[in-house]
Order: sequence, then structure tokens, then C-alpha cells
Amino acid sequence: GVLRPALDLPLGVKVRPDQIFILVAVCVLIAALHIFLKNSKMGKAMRATADNMDLALVSGIDTEKIIMWTWGIGGALAGAGGILYGIDVQLHPYMGWNFLIPIFAATILGTIGNMYGALVGGLVIGVAQQMSTAFLLPTYKPAVAFVIMILILLVRPKGIFGGSS
Repeated sequence: GVLRPALDLPLGVKVRPDQIFILVAVCVLIAALHIFLKNSKMGKAMRATADNMDLALVSGIDTEKIIMWTWGIGGALAGAGGILYGIDVQLHPYMGWNFLIPIFAATILGTIGNMYGALVGGLVIGVAQQMSTAFLLPTYKPAVAFVIMILILLVRPKGIFGGSS
């Protein structure tokens, strides 16, 4: 690949233009999903179905259609995530396994079912994993995800956005 100059930040952090593009693209996707879920009729139906499927069904919402659309949007976002990740790293067939533990930890940490909680959980886990390489071998990054998850769940058993315990 072509080497592009990195932006030097404090503490010796270097950010490549590709990574800035990825960050901007992710922010756009998050904003678009937020606007869709809050303002569109389909988004409101998705939230209603997620909150109480029986009540949504009784209210006249076609929950089968909503579930199908939810899976489609989730698949499209996962595909976009894979493409954006592929911009930053070399692709190989088993690369998804490297993410399974941190994704699990971030989802539990951020409270299952809360999009914003998962975002915060992912940021906490990601930053902790990257910072841990200053004093641990990179092979221990998945363990860092679990340690962070356990420590936070000891204090907040329902996750970051799970309410009081």
C-alpha cells in the first residue's frame, strides 16, 4: 500500500488520513441511524417493537415487516463496518474472531439493547485495549476487554446505561 503521512497528536498518537475518514464515516452512520430511529415512521415502529412486541402488534404495527427491516439495516451496518475496517487493516478469512470477545464485552458493558450504550462500551473497551499495549503485550488485548467489563459490572451490574442496580 501507499504510505500516507500521519497526523501527530499528543502522547505520541499518530492518526492516518484513512482513520480520519473511517471516524467521519462512522459518525455519519451513527447520526443517520439516530435520525432514522427518532424521526421516521419506520424508526418509531422499530422502537415500539423493540420495547413491547405484543403492544406494537395490537397497535397495528406489522412486526414481521419491522423485524425484517431491522435485520436488513443491521446487516447493512455490519457490512459497512466490515468495509471500513478493511480500509484500515489487511483482510484475512478469520479476522472476525479477533473481535468476538471485545464486541461481546462492549455490548454487555454498554447495556444490551441500548445503541448509545454499545457505542460508549465500544469506545471504553477500544481505548483501554489500545492503551494497554504500552505495558502489556498486544496478545493480551482481549483479556483487557474482559477485565474492564468485569470491573465496571462489579460497580454497575446492569451496565453503563442500565440504571441503578
